[in-house]
Amino acid sequence: MEPKIIFEDEHILVVDKPSGMVVNRSETAVGETVQDWMEKKSKIKSQKSKVDNEFAKRSGVVHRLDKDTSGAMVLAKNPEVFQNLKSQFKNRKVKKEYIALVHGKVSPKKGNINLPVARNPKNRMRFTVKVGGRKALTFYEAENYFYDKKDNPLYDKGFSLMRVRPKTGRTHQIRVHFSFLGHPIASDPLYLSKKKLESDLKWCPRLFLHAERLVFKHPKTKKRMEFVVELAEDLQEVIRLR
Repeated sequence: MEPKIIFEDEHILVVDKPSGMVVNRSETAVGETVQDWMEKKSKIKSQKSKVDNEFAKRSGVVHRLDKDTSGAMVLAKNPEVFQNLKSQFKNRKVKKEYIALVHGKVSPKKGNINLPVARNPKNRMRFTVKVGGRKALTFYEAENYFYDKKDNPLYDKGFSLMRVRPKTGRTHQIRVHFSFLGHPIASDPLYLSKKKLESDLKWCPRLFLHAERLVFKHPKTKKRMEFVVELAEDLQEVIRLR
């Protein structure tokens, strides 16, 4: 398992991260992460300055996607580019667009979710909407509605295919926001009930969340860069069967 390279020059790498691949190396994820892959490919080594050490510590990984989320990521090849991209993300200059399939019919069809997000004190693996949490803003638009073809009481409210544009970049932001509104993402292992997850996995093999579009300014040329990564094949098959 490794990322597919979409674009590469001497400064940046844009890749399509596969679902199931962890981005950051940790005690429980070593050797098969995007960070490990980037480190080997670009031969990144520790540097002396504080800025360089941050770049080397992250192996050029500027931002992250959840393990089960597929799609577009940009990676930096040197400290200067790393800091520039990091600043673009921090100042919300980067545009991100996701495709998600969620339970139920989302209404209104177009809108935003402006709810603070914090780690769930009862389960450290999950996050939740919580007063006092970090500001989180998600714009969305429903592209299509689907209704289950079989007589299944779990799916009597159908599904919504969503185009989602998070303005902020909180961990699990999209998943938490839609779950809180009663529209959890299909096959979400963290935010669905056990019963619904088991039913979802029969027709949707993994979390239906894909980072389709990424727009940013090239750190060196200052040119606007836009990348669109087609919906992964396994998720395309889910849509065809709907």
